[in-house]
Amino acid sequence: MILVSTTVMFGVMYLNTYELWHVEFSETRLYMSLLMGATMTAIMLAFMLGMHRNRKVNAAIFGLAALVFVGALWLVRSQSAVEDRTYMRGMTPHHSIAVLTSANAEIRDARVRKLADGIIASQCREISEMQWLIDDIDANGRATTPADAAARPVPEFDDRC
Repeated sequence: MILVSTTVMFGVMYLNTYELWHVEFSETRLYMSLLMGATMTAIMLAFMLGMHRNRKVNAAIFGLAALVFVGALWLVRSQSAVEDRTYMRGMTPHHSIAVLTSANAEIRDARVRKLADGIIASQCREISEMQWLIDDIDANGRATTPADAAARPVPEFDDRC
């Protein structure tokens, strides 16, 4: 039940992306799902302790939940397993959420609308740039020096998603 719920929560976190093609696998979302699953495990077991009387099993479940929680929290906070492409794949849906929120919010203040429109433009441009960079790194490898980067400049992108 916990595994199914955790998997569903992982998918649910993508429901607020602006475009379907903005959905990319995100390690950070995976780690957050594990955090939620571990938390849910501990809370559910705490409510059902009367149903499960084996203290050793309960302690093992709590211990495992705590271990998963701490490990996933460390991965979320450190981002140590995230590299160039996985960073951009995780940031694409994050930017898409900003576009969705900025486009659909009931904004009435002209200053806030101007800010939201700027956010939409910059986030859409950055989504396109990230997709281009992912493709370029896949095709040509990382540009690890300033000379490599200068030889493969990032093109200009428009601000439409």
